[in-house]
Amino acid sequence: MFEAHMRTPDGRIGEAYWFYVRRGEILVVVGDEGPRIPSSVESMLENPVTHVMGHLDDKWVFGVDVPLDLEGAPEGHEWTPLRQLYGKVPELHWTLAGRAEQLVNWGRTHQFCGRCAAATEPSPGERARLCPACGLLSYPRLSPATITIVTRGGAEEEVLLAHGRQFPGRFYSALAGFVEPGESLEECVVREIKEEVGIDVVDVQYFGSQPWPFPHSLMIGFRARYAGGDLVLQEEEIVDAGWYRADDLPPCPRGGMSIAGWLIEAWLKEQAAKA
Repeated sequence: MFEAHMRTPDGRIGEAYWFYVRRGEILVVVGDEGPRIPSSVESMLENPVTHVMGHLDDKWVFGVDVPLDLEGAPEGHEWTPLRQLYGKVPELHWTLAGRAEQLVNWGRTHQFCGRCAAATEPSPGERARLCPACGLLSYPRLSPATITIVTRGGAEEEVLLAHGRQFPGRFYSALAGFVEPGESLEECVVREIKEEVGIDVVDVQYFGSQPWPFPHSLMIGFRARYAGGDLVLQEEEIVDAGWYRADDLPPCPRGGMSIAGWLIEAWLKEQAAKA
């Protein structure tokens, strides 16, 4: 079990989990049984910027900032892009790698105050950077976004999926968008769906959430029911959208690494149970 904290080691660390982050890549040990997270300090860096992340199974967990211009890897190691690491290490390790990626990038981009440009320093007792000149506190950046599947019908239920312009090739998924200031999550769901495909929804129900480190999102999943309207696409965002039965889905995620796949997979299981 992972325990998140910021306690400072007061003695010998021993074996630990070291998540070295470079350019969206994680350093892994190469082995016959697949890659794994390094468990000891590598000698490639002197006085690296290190973020205490917590404990996993009684071992310390650290995120380490590796300079962007550092080339090569220690013998027996290699750099692996975070997305490509999924499925190659335990899922919790992949999630922690994403956490390390976000903490390292936050540290890189908040070395100076955004208000007065003075150098910042760690804020005692919390995950924040403090400006000693003007007192501004800067916390790790987190961008909440909702992601929703909309359904309609009864026994022959259909799900609404869309092909967003950000997806290469023909690939469909749930509808998603960032929460705006002063907006509730449920309001975001209703607004985003109306903006992107022109329909109204009701019965907005929470499904689950997922930290998504590409680059610093918190995805909050929902289910909703179709209430009315015709599909009118926001063309700068959506290439195509349509209603699909469980036996006629377009290319889309099912399970896997993202909450979009989890939403679709859960709906498919519901439809299978009806059969």
